[in-house]
Amino acid sequence: MAKPEIIGASRSSYTRVVRMVCEEKAIDYTLTEVLVGAPELAIHPLGKMPVLRHGDLELFESKAIATYLDRVFPGPQLIPADPRDAALTEQWVSLVNTVVDRTMIRTYLFAYIVPKTSDGAPDRAAIEAVMPAVREQLAVLDRAVAATGYLVGERFTLADINLMPILHRLGQFPEGAGTLATASHLARYYETHAARSSFVRTDPPPGPPRRAAAN
Repeated sequence: MAKPEIIGASRSSYTRVVRMVCEEKAIDYTLTEVLVGAPELAIHPLGKMPVLRHGDLELFESKAIATYLDRVFPGPQLIPADPRDAALTEQWVSLVNTVVDRTMIRTYLFAYIVPKTSDGAPDRAAIEAVMPAVREQLAVLDRAVAATGYLVGERFTLADINLMPILHRLGQFPEGAGTLATASHLARYYETHAARSSFVRTDPPPGPPRRAAAN
């Protein structure tokens, strides 16, 4: 079988999601490191990353790529076969991608790395405005992982893979790190899964992710 080629930036949280899928399933893959606007990203109609090439297949959107890799390659199922657990996995992936990412990455993190301030300083107004939502969503996640240490059942799934890179970025800035530390179940969840080989092996280089680089 052809080797999958993941095209994206290692600093991108969604590129990391796809790479973690490969690492969890022991898929031999190639990462083609590109910047925003690279011609290879034309696979995505909006030029976002990551995208995938696998044989004659070209695929965009990280959820679609992750699902494809999970179905095509052997290894642990990251989207469970059981319909109930599969639905719960999809539920958490959707919430993380559409709500949590928007709050914690696109709003909170961006207020630090691409602030809309005249002097380029962190946008304190935006940070203070978003922190209630950050606290609320971390509390939801804290309750979700309290019983088993996973978002779904008693196993590591695509839901956890989508959340972990976001928590990593959140913890790089003071308010996010402080709030995460007070969510005791979630903090323990993060510490536990941050030791997974798939997370360690996809650790991005120092520096912030690039704006609008992921999907």
